[in-house]
Amino acid sequence: MRIDRGLCPLVRLDDQHRMGMKIIIDDKIPYIQGALEPFAEVVYLPGSKTTAGQVKDADAIITRTRTICNEELLAGSRVKIIASATIGYDHIDTDYCDRAGIAWTNAPGCNSGSVEQYIASALVVMAERKGLRFSESTIGIVGVGNVGTKVARIAQALGMRVLLNDPPRARKEGSHAFVELERILEEADILTLHVPLNMEGEDSTFHLADEAFFSRLGRKPIFVNSCRGEVVDTDALKAAILQGKLRGTVVDCWEHEPEIDLELLSLADLATPHIAGYSRDGKAKGTEMSVRAVGRHLGLQTTQWKAKQVEKAATDEIFLDGSGKDTQQILTEAILATYDIREDDKRLRDSPKTFEKQRGDYPVRREFPYYKLYARVDKIKTIEKLKKIGFQL
Repeated sequence: MRIDRGLCPLVRLDDQHRMGMKIIIDDKIPYIQGALEPFAEVVYLPGSKTTAGQVKDADAIITRTRTICNEELLAGSRVKIIASATIGYDHIDTDYCDRAGIAWTNAPGCNSGSVEQYIASALVVMAERKGLRFSESTIGIVGVGNVGTKVARIAQALGMRVLLNDPPRARKEGSHAFVELERILEEADILTLHVPLNMEGEDSTFHLADEAFFSRLGRKPIFVNSCRGEVVDTDALKAAILQGKLRGTVVDCWEHEPEIDLELLSLADLATPHIAGYSRDGKAKGTEMSVRAVGRHLGLQTTQWKAKQVEKAATDEIFLDGSGKDTQQILTEAILATYDIREDDKRLRDSPKTFEKQRGDYPVRREFPYYKLYARVDKIKTIEKLKKIGFQL
């Protein structure tokens, strides 16, 4: 069962020790060491080493997407809750967990600000390369959850016309704020995917972007995938690029990670190792949400826990001289001063075989609100846009 966010009664520390509680934690989850040690035996393991034997006597698992939490892993265990410190949860067999009475939770929205920053950096770089003017461009956003909503916000701040497609939300909330996918395929100058991976059903997204998808494009859009690799048919994407159906391509998520398609790597304009959501702010939020969820479910005193010692960027100040520059140039400089996607692109191209290592050793990246921006800007409109992006002015 997916757990709610309500509080459970707290259990006293001495009671916890008598209960012999054990928690398995992915050793790549940051800022978590020390959070649960006062209440339980804590074992840190690589995702690949989190086996059925290891979790058999565990009460909780805090994990990432690399650990497949299914019957093979969980059958016969005493696991009561699985908390994934990620927005995605397709690595959790939720049907099995529901049948087995194992609660599960993810961290929705934890890295939405990070993906927003990634998309912003990708857009300004691609605009420079392709001669795109935001004020004359339409972006189509497919999937408007926590991440897609943030991407819509940044697109509006940049001055774009925004089209939104989200069938589940349209059914629930009414269609007035949304458009059909066909309209996005017909009108978008930029097309970006922010959907979960659903393998079947009415809202299946597996290979959503397939040969038929790309054949229906009305313009030659810039295509961006930073949600899940399997949402895009790799062969269909490569064919669309080679056939000139796309103006540009940005790929962060790949089928068969970490064994990525090297031909797609060579064809993409920007290619990164699944790090769109890898800001330190997003990681800290995901860890906090997981620790708190486990605390609520098991009755531990961690329901208000906050991540400590989050790494600082080299500076938290940006100085920008906007004299003689238009709004798009100023926004481009400000965004790239916080995060330049081209650096991640270069690292992946230089060493595609170290895909996982690049994820594990990812440099410090902080989101827009972390920075104080000192800017010489003439236009009030530009200042307002910088504020909308999230900068402290």
